Amino acid sequence: MPKRGKKYLDSKKKFESEGVNSFNDAVQMTLDTAYAKFDETIDLAVRLGVDPRHADQMVRGSVVLPHGTGKDIKVLVFAKGEKETEASEAGADFIGNDDLIDKIKGGWFGFDKAVATPDMMGSVGKIGKLLGPRGLMPNAKSGTVTFEVARAIQDLKAGKIDFRVEKAGIVHVPMGKVSFGVDKIVQNMTAFFDTIMRLKPASSKGTYLKGIAISTTMGPGLKVDAALVKDLFK
Repeated sequence: MPKRGKKYLDSKKKFESEGVNSFNDAVQMTLDTAYAKFDETIDLAVRLGVDPRHADQMVRGSVVLPHGTGKDIKVLVFAKGEKETEASEAGADFIGNDDLIDKIKGGWFGFDKAVATPDMMGSVGKIGKLLGPRGLMPNAKSGTVTFEVARAIQDLKAGKIDFRVEKAGIVHVPMGKVSFGVDKIVQNMTAFFDTIMRLKPASSKGTYLKGIAISTTMGPGLKVDAALVKDLFK
């Protein structure tokens, strides 16, 4: 096991000594134990009662967090003609078609999200093996393959996140920065849980939300009773 620092161990002891009665409590405790000199990200890990090996139990989706993630998202758009103009007016950081594809083939990945119009996907598909493993491949299910380019860009810039359950049945998502404070982070969590509850597969039996943990970038995970989720919607 890696050796943990004193600040990390102190944070873990505090988690073990205090009770959690609500998500507000959990977030406040997590913020109180943040010790890094930079503005840490608040991470949420949710273990679902699904078996991702079965296609009908694969949980994936996207949600626009009310307060974003705190990260300045650089958006690249693959488009031609008038859609290039639309992308520019909507605030895209990089816009092009074959020129960008060649640049990516050369090893450039200076963007966080990619959007493509449907007519560009034949060309974009040729670099799918480069974009896919990095989570940068445009996808119709997540709304990033669309002719509604401006809407897609605005959503991504506003804090839209994509998520997908891993092999172990866990979903990891960022919920903002420590500097957001309790209320904004809890509101982001509410939006996420609202979405993931609606995505529950019909074939999933038994308990759907099996475990929840909140942590900062550098800190230990704080376990939260999944039963507290219902209180977010009151």
